[in-house]
Amino acid sequence: MIWASWGDFWAMGGYGLYVWGSYGVVALGLLLEVRGAVQRQRRAIAQIHDQQEDTDL
Repeated sequence: MIWASWGDFWAMGGYGLYVWGSYGVVALGLLLEVRGAVQRQRRAIAQIHDQQEDTDL
């Protein structure tokens, strides 16, 4: 597809809201997934650290 201007590109033939909205929703979902994975990793590491402290006693 060839666009005459940047405005045409962003409008996507009248479907720009759906196209760019979809990209936005996917990007938000990916960011939330990465954030959740990092939090779960930190909790797991903290739990392992706590268990090691308990066995050291």
